[in-house]
Amino acid sequence: MNNSQDVSAPKLFSPLRLRGVEFASRAWASPMCQYSADEGLVSQWHLVHLGAFATGGVGLVMTEATAVSPEGRITVACTGIWNEKHVTGWKPIVEFVHSMSTPIGIQLSHAGRKGSTLRPWDSHIIAAVEEGGWETQGPSAIAYSDFPLPREMTVADIDKVINDYRDSAIRAVEAGFDLVELHAAHGYLIHQFLSPLSNQRTDMYGGSFENRIRLLIEITEAVRGVIPADMPLFVRLSATDWVEGAWNIEESIQVAKELDPLGVDLIDVSSGGLVHDARISSFPGYQVDLAKQIRDESGIRVSAVGLITEAEQAEKIVEEDSADAIMLGRALLRNPRWALNAAETLQYESMWPQQLQRARTINPRESPQ
Repeated sequence: MNNSQDVSAPKLFSPLRLRGVEFASRAWASPMCQYSADEGLVSQWHLVHLGAFATGGVGLVMTEATAVSPEGRITVACTGIWNEKHVTGWKPIVEFVHSMSTPIGIQLSHAGRKGSTLRPWDSHIIAAVEEGGWETQGPSAIAYSDFPLPREMTVADIDKVINDYRDSAIRAVEAGFDLVELHAAHGYLIHQFLSPLSNQRTDMYGGSFENRIRLLIEITEAVRGVIPADMPLFVRLSATDWVEGAWNIEESIQVAKELDPLGVDLIDVSSGGLVHDARISSFPGYQVDLAKQIRDESGIRVSAVGLITEAEQAEKIVEEDSADAIMLGRALLRNPRWALNAAETLQYESMWPQQLQRARTINPRESPQ
C-alpha cells in the first residue's frame, strides 16, 4: 500500500529504494514466529497475520524465521521452505501482500542447537522424537542452557547447510518474495558459528574472526549468486551477546564491512539470544545505538528494532540517521494498523485501503452505511 510521495512527509513515511524494490515507508514489520505451521507448511493463520500488516500501512512485511530444512526449524510448528509444497503454500500470502502494493521478504533460518522444541505454550520445551523432535547440531558440542547436547557438525554437514540456504533462496524467488534476509542472530546456527562461546572448532570454521564468519560469508555468497541482481539481500545480526568474551559490536561492524561488497544491502540490527542468562538492560530503543554504530562505521544501511513503540520515537530515529528503517514487532502484534495511526500522529496523509477509509481522522472519506 503506497504512501503519498509528499516532499513534506516525515522521514518515517518517505520512500527508500534498495536495488529494484521501493519501500513506500520506513516502518516495517519485523519477523515474528507464530508457531502455527504443520511440517513447515503455512496455514490460514499466516495469511491473516501477515495480511493484517499489509493492510495496516507498513512499508515491508517480513515473514517469520523460515527453516531451510526440517532440522533447521526452531519448533515443530515453525514455517519452512525446503520443498515445493512450501512454495505453493507461501504464494497466496505473497500475492495478498502484493495486492496491497507492499513488498514482502522472507527470513531464511536454521536453528542449530536451539531447535527441536515444542511451541512456547506447550507443557514442556524439548520435543521428543514421538512429538516430532530431532537431533540438533551446532558448530561445537556445546548446549544452549539446559537443552540437549548438539552434535558437532562435520564439514559435510556445513556444506549441506550452505546448499540448503541456496536452494531455499531459489524457492523464495519462485514463491514471489521481493527480498531475502539471512537470520544470523538470536543464537541460531549462523550466530552460533559467529560467537566464540558456542564455536570452539579448530578447523577453518572456528577460532579466528575470519574463520568464525566463514559460514555467514559462504551462505551470503551462495544466496546472492542465485537471487536476481535487483533483489535486495538483508542479514539480521545480533550486534552483541551482552557478555564478556563473546560476539560484540566491534565484530559486528567488521562483519558488516565484509558483507557490503558481497551484495548485502541492509543489516537488520538486533542483539542477544546466544546466552540464556545474559543481563540485558532493556529500555525504549535500547538497540538503536548498536544500529547507528554499524551504520556510521561500516557505511551499510541498517534497520533498528527493540521497544520502538511510538510514532515520534520512530521518526526521530530515522530523522537523526540512526537507522534507515524501523523493524516493528510487539507494537504491530498489539496493533497491526500501527503505521496508519503513526502517519496520522505525524500529520501525514498516507494511503489507506479503500475498505478502511472511514476510520481516518485526517480527511476521512465517508461511505454509505
